[in-house]
Parts: sequence; C-alpha cells; structure tokens
Amino acid sequence: MRRGLIVFLLAALLFVFYYFGVDFFGGTVAAVISIFSTLTVVSIGFVIFMDNRNPSSTLSWILVLGLLPIVGLVFYFLFGQNYFRRRKYDKKAERDRRIYEWSEKDALAGVESSANFSEEQQRILRLSRRLSLTPVSYSSPSAVLTNGGSTFSALIEELRTAEHHIHMEYYIYRADDIGTQIKHILMDKARAGVEVRFMVDAVGSMQLPRKFLQEMKEAGVRVALFGSTKFLLATSRVNYRNHRKIVVIDKRVGFIGGLNVGDEYLSRSKTYGFWRDTHMRIEGDAVSTLQRIFLRDWRHMTNEQPTGPGYFQSKSKAQPELGAVQIIASGPDNDRRTLKHIFFAMITSAKRSVWIATPYFIPDEDILTALRTAALSGLDVRLLFPAKPDKRLPFWASHSYFPILLDAGVKIYEYEKGFLHSKLLIADGETATIGTANMDMRSFHLNFEVNALLMNNDSVKRIAADFERDLMNTTMIDPAQFGSKRIALRFMESAARLLSPLL
Repeated sequence: MRRGLIVFLLAALLFVFYYFGVDFFGGTVAAVISIFSTLTVVSIGFVIFMDNRNPSSTLSWILVLGLLPIVGLVFYFLFGQNYFRRRKYDKKAERDRRIYEWSEKDALAGVESSANFSEEQQRILRLSRRLSLTPVSYSSPSAVLTNGGSTFSALIEELRTAEHHIHMEYYIYRADDIGTQIKHILMDKARAGVEVRFMVDAVGSMQLPRKFLQEMKEAGVRVALFGSTKFLLATSRVNYRNHRKIVVIDKRVGFIGGLNVGDEYLSRSKTYGFWRDTHMRIEGDAVSTLQRIFLRDWRHMTNEQPTGPGYFQSKSKAQPELGAVQIIASGPDNDRRTLKHIFFAMITSAKRSVWIATPYFIPDEDILTALRTAALSGLDVRLLFPAKPDKRLPFWASHSYFPILLDAGVKIYEYEKGFLHSKLLIADGETATIGTANMDMRSFHLNFEVNALLMNNDSVKRIAADFERDLMNTTMIDPAQFGSKRIALRFMESAARLLSPLL
C-alpha cells in the first residue's frame, strides 16, 4: 500500500515537470527529472518486453508508455505489473491447492468413460477437472433463474429458511431497496444465531456506505471487503477484482450467476431500463464446491477457516438424469487461465453450434481464432451483445472485433429490449457455462470469477431456449451496413482496441 502511494505521488510530481515544464528549482533540476522520467519509462518498457507476456498486451503497454510516458508509468504500476499478484496470490493458490488435495482428491475418479457423455464432452470434463481442481457432480439438481425478479424471489425465500449459516459474496452490492431488504434479513438471521458471512469487493462496492456495513456488524453479521486497503486506488490491488457472485445457505443450496445486488438488476433503473440477466440455483454435491470457493476467499481476507460437518454435505449417489454440474473458479491466483481454456475447448469441440451471450466481448487471439474457425467450418456461431453500452470504452473495443467475425460468417445480434448482462456459452445445445465471467481479457486474466459448467441436463435446455427467445428482441448486424459507419466512430473503436488488453 505504501509502495503504491509513493509511486503515485512521485509520478504526479514527475507529471507536472514532464508535461507542463514547471521549474521551481531551476533548469538543471528540471532536466534531471526529465532524464530520470525517460530512463524510467525505457526501463519499464524493457521489463514488460522481457516479461514474455501476450504480444498484444506487450505492444499495448509499450504504446501507452511511448505516447504518454508519465501517465503510462502510473497506469503500469497500478494495473500492469505482476509483483503484487505473485507475492499475494501465489500464497493463496498454494494454500488452496493443499486444501483441495486434502479434501477433494478422491473426486477425480473415472468419469470419462461414462456412456452418458459424448467423446467431446468427456474431453472437456477431463480438461476442466485438471485445470480447476474441482470435482464434477452427477447428483446436483439445478434451476435456471431468468432475470432479477425470479432470482431475488428465490434467493430471499431461501435466506428466510436459513438455520445454520449464510455465506454471501458479491462484486457489487447496493444500499438501495433490494440491498436493504436483504440486509435486514441477514441481520435478523444473525441475531437469531445463524452464522452470516458477508463479503463484497472493495472496488465494485466502493459506494456502499460505512454505516450500512456497520449496522450489519452490530447485528452480528461478519463482514469482509475483498482486496480492501487504505488508498485503494493508489495500489496495484485495485486491478485484481473479485467479480464472483456466490450465495450458500445451510450447505444445501447455492446461487451463482451474473446478477449482483441492486435495484438496476430488477429493471428499476432509468439509465439501463430492462435488465436481462441469468442466474442459477443449485443443490447437491456442487454446493460443497461453491462453499469451498467462498471459504477460501473468506480465509484469504480474514484468516478465519470455518470447519466442521455443518458446512459440507456428504457425497450423493450419481443420478444420470441430472447430467453433470461442475463449479469452476478462476483468477489471478491461478496461471492456468482456467475459464478461458474451457471456453476454447467448448468452441473447438462443437460439432453444430456455438452460441455466446456477453455484455463485453474483448477476446484474445486464441478465442477469436477459435470462433472464426468454427464459423468458417460451417458451424452456427452466434454472438448476442447489447445494442447500448453501460461503459463506452469496452463497448467500442468490442465493436472493433466484429468485422473479422462477420467476415467469417458469425451472426451478431444486438439486444434492444434493454441491457444484456447474461454471460453464457452454449455448445451444440448440450454443454453450457453460466456464471460471472465475460468473454473478455479481464475475466480471463485479472478477475476472480466463478462459473458452472453444465452438461446434458434440463438447465442447458432452458439456457438454450432463453437464448433463442432473446433473439426475438434483437437486430442482426448487417456486415455491409456495419462496415460503412462514420470514420470518427471507426477511429474510436480502433483506438479502444489498442487498449483492449488493458481493459
């Protein structure tokens, strides 16, 4: 924290000298600072070059440092350097691995030979288990929750029945009507003796009032802010965000998906209007995996490790009709890029169709090539994307990738009923993922994410049916019309794309 603040203040001083030529102490001092600034930028550029990053990311950082040296220096120390991640999250990764080996290593036994799954699906399951180090459940009922109304109704109903514990983790939590309603339920449960653990991301929930959290603490709710530190915006920690949305109640039921907690997710926002999102309720063995992910995050921030039979249910007998459910976590504490590789495997293994819904589409070269290859091979590749942005820069960057996809035969649909926030990937109508990860580099490389991988169950059918229903509220992009847009807009999209590895 002190290191980041010192860098920030030093860079601000250098910024004044470098860009405005302010000379308080004479020309010699100004010249020395200018030389120091140049050498620092060149040195950082060399470090980035030798770090063997993705070429597009390397070029983006060098371009920023070259065009805006001091601004680029500040951005690099806050967002680009990997020192904090290696120091902080490598310890978390090693601890999580040991916990896994102790608690779940027996869950990796012989599922690949199951006759209920195709050869491609078996390959994806082998990959996902080896990357994520989480078991696949064949005894986990799941139910898709479409939009905020059904999601919050189901969540509140389950919260009110809690008897032992409530574990809740969100990226964004608002102190508005729905946030306050849930807060009061948590406080009532805590006063009644239920263990309530409440964790939100320090950046995503930055606007959550201290008084709001203090009232929860006074009622007995245990509160943690993921990634919290003094001078948060002046440290590199701000770049590693906990984007997960997890709720586990009494070890028996869990919730996962795209919805945070706030009135806009109930379509009550004048800015966004109708909010289209997808969440899921799960039971069975998969809840234990979701529980472990929460508890690892909780221990990382609080050093508390709740244990005992009250938190984990016994493994259940497989039920073939329920298909497969696997909870998969990814983040900067894992260099395997778990979700990205699973997405890639799903795309390249598909035989008929690849359908994607995402509010942000900033793929790396691997995903982009996989989608183009699938479309050129004759597969039905569709991308469902918002017609209007919530953030301009990612929206423009996303559009810069559309021409090459359209040229390959990908069908791109703009959702016009409201804002699309669902995060889905569906392969052949039989395998799907739902969760918090967008189809962008931030979700692949920087954010803590959690998704559910689903195979051969009713939830996959429901997700596919919802996707087709959403297409009724879209306009398919015409390649010729899209390519004739104004030069100024094309320039903005191209400029945003240069920064896409940094977004």
